[in-house]
Amino acid sequence: MHILFLSDNFPPEVNAPASRTFEHCREWVREGHRVTVITTAPNFPTGKVLPGYRNRLCARETVEGVEVIRVWSYISANEGFLRRTLDYVSYAATASLAALFVRKVDIVLATSPQFFTACAGWLTGLLKRRPYVFELRDLWPESIRAVGAMKNERALAALEALELFLYRRAAAVVSVTRSFKVNLVERGISAEKIEVITNGADLTRFAPRPKDADLVRTLGLEDHFVAGYVGTHGLAHALGTVLEAAEIVRGLPGGDAVRFVLLGDGAEKQTLKARAEALRLTNVVFVDTVTKDEVARYWSLLDASIVHLKDTPLFRTVIPSKLFECMAMGIPVLHGVRGESADIVARDGVGVVFTPENPRALAQAITALMNDEPGRKAMARRCVEGARAYDRTNLARRMSGLLERVVAK
Repeated sequence: MHILFLSDNFPPEVNAPASRTFEHCREWVREGHRVTVITTAPNFPTGKVLPGYRNRLCARETVEGVEVIRVWSYISANEGFLRRTLDYVSYAATASLAALFVRKVDIVLATSPQFFTACAGWLTGLLKRRPYVFELRDLWPESIRAVGAMKNERALAALEALELFLYRRAAAVVSVTRSFKVNLVERGISAEKIEVITNGADLTRFAPRPKDADLVRTLGLEDHFVAGYVGTHGLAHALGTVLEAAEIVRGLPGGDAVRFVLLGDGAEKQTLKARAEALRLTNVVFVDTVTKDEVARYWSLLDASIVHLKDTPLFRTVIPSKLFECMAMGIPVLHGVRGESADIVARDGVGVVFTPENPRALAQAITALMNDEPGRKAMARRCVEGARAYDRTNLARRMSGLLERVVAK
């Protein structure tokens, strides 16, 4: 089976869409399938093309057996609604054009979070007379409304009409959460065409390991309890809550022993750094994005991982992919997200659920966890056990099985 995969994120980018796309494609190649990915020059989230790449009209490479075609797009940082939209639309246009020259395709797969990629997938499938599958990673444009990035309800309604069109035209929809499936069914999409395949973790890369001694020294974390956030610093993540918690913690008994590490980049990164400086938060350490090969070293620094999103109804339907990586690393979770992901944390006993955007609740959870070593060790064991259900290899096989069934029809 020749799978043509459209995704505007791909390694060496290290965000969740890039990781999921690559790890699935790599497994499909190992199964004997041919996989071609059409993507952009790597630039997320800074909007600057990574060293060794250029934003060219078309470039090719092979990554662990995956054929990669990189097309030109209007590149912008992950900030500013209009510029990001131009980024998305330009990729959809050039990806659609490049897809015409990919021969002997059996199925077209297009991934969100933004659905202009799915537009390209639908058009490509139509022109090639091949089924197209929509991988649903985010309810976009509803997520735009949730973070307040766009307030024109007429425009949002038009985008939602396009969204529903793309679901209906898809031969199948792969949803990363059960909540997304419920949402689509309530909006008239057939449940029979929706398959839930959650995010997961590469258990060969993410596994328990001692703290990296060199990084501990470099970042000044010796003899400290380290709580950390790893991922995009965007509007949706409301990381001001973490800074407020850091301010509260330093005033609590034993709070001097706590350090906060925030690793990643995004639209809010500079604002957060300026705020931390204004508050004189000497207990907060910012680290820029590192390569995928380095991420596990930084995960190892953490005694507790912070997972957080804004407290909006939409985010009750998502499961942040970083949850599975920190579980695989055996790191207890401080979970500030309501809904389906909180249910996983509570059910598997892998951490503490606190109210999103409540810095005092986060501060209290951190100090309680710091003072409960037996509890942390028990959570760490349950993290590793629970992560086995989210092994990326098994999830990729489930998805290739679905694609084969679609092609067979």
